[in-house]
Amino acid sequence: MTMAMHEFVEKLDAAGNFKLRRTVERLREGLFDPLGVRLLTAHETQLKKTFDLGVRLLDENQSPHLGLCGSYGQGKSHSLTYIKQRALEQGFVTSQIDLDPREIPLHDFRQVYRVLLNQISFPDNSISLVKWWKDWALGQKVVEKSQPGERLEIIPESMPHFFKAVLTALARDNMVLSQREKALKQHRNFRPREFPWVLANALNGNPLSLPRLRQALRYREVSFYKEAPLTCKGWEPYFQMVCSLAEMFRKAGFKGWVVLFDEGESIVQRGVNIRRKSYAVLNRLLCPDSPSPGLYPIFAFTDDFFMQVQREDYTRIGLRNQPEAPYFATNYADAWQSLTLYRLNDLSASEWETISEKLIYLHAKTYNWQPSAAETREKMAKTLADTQGMEARFKIKALIQQLDLDQQRLVLEGLN
Repeated sequence: MTMAMHEFVEKLDAAGNFKLRRTVERLREGLFDPLGVRLLTAHETQLKKTFDLGVRLLDENQSPHLGLCGSYGQGKSHSLTYIKQRALEQGFVTSQIDLDPREIPLHDFRQVYRVLLNQISFPDNSISLVKWWKDWALGQKVVEKSQPGERLEIIPESMPHFFKAVLTALARDNMVLSQREKALKQHRNFRPREFPWVLANALNGNPLSLPRLRQALRYREVSFYKEAPLTCKGWEPYFQMVCSLAEMFRKAGFKGWVVLFDEGESIVQRGVNIRRKSYAVLNRLLCPDSPSPGLYPIFAFTDDFFMQVQREDYTRIGLRNQPEAPYFATNYADAWQSLTLYRLNDLSASEWETISEKLIYLHAKTYNWQPSAAETREKMAKTLADTQGMEARFKIKALIQQLDLDQQRLVLEGLN
């Protein structure tokens, strides 16, 4: 047994049977599993080095990014999941989403922002941004330390006014009113049970009633909310909120916010006007005008994306009913020449043989059986040949199913 396989077997022994069964069941369904990703990731060393290089840049107050580039089935989603786990282990907050040309298009950044918050994960296992923020504020006793209406130091100055007010209100308790005061007409809108729901929806970017939000801010004693309109027009406030949250996470003790976008090639699957808007957002993420402390964006692309970027007509002039100006804000084909890319390659026959060997150990350990070494390896090799060209997770699914058949055959032979 090689050193690598010896370490793999040690990891199996340390995992426990419940986690092993969950892993095999998910792989059997063609799904990603956290333990399975850690056990079966190929090219792990190089992927870690590439991600960690961005972490070092982040520590130097630079703005790193990473693009995973490969064809369908080469493991982009698997690699993103692996990076997400590594980021959590290193103390990052993470969010991983699948871009969709119609449901979650990059140019509609308000929708992207909502999904990022919905998919947020914390190293301390907090279940949502609202829950983490309330627990953190309570633990730091920010309500006791600050005066009514005072801005909280942890909230970056760059954060949009709307979200500053909402976060401050979430960290505060309701104004205390006597029974006599509650009966007065001026306090007829005092509905404290509504306030947590209203504020949580506001933070998550969901549509809400502004009068109800103003009441929540008033009774949480956030007087500075009147200094500017409580509106977010266009996509930029939501983009700026992502940058501000990353900075705030660093102030709170996390290393930053790793945001992972799968299906990046969906950006070029819409019309040219949508592509133009999406390119502008993507350029702000990959090539910001000024550093975004704590933000580490990672995208997965196919080569189709870069081919379309190269084909765009950057000499095109003007938009309808507007003064003559370039259609695209910049020549993105030139601007993105020096992006940090990690190119995924198809696994070699030797690497698939290693994964096959690991799956045999995993399945045998999970279900407490002893495969016939030579016969099982021969059948696994045939399954690999039959699934050549298929996506990696479906090849693994087929290998697991082959092991299921072998185990069932041994059980039946034992009964006879």
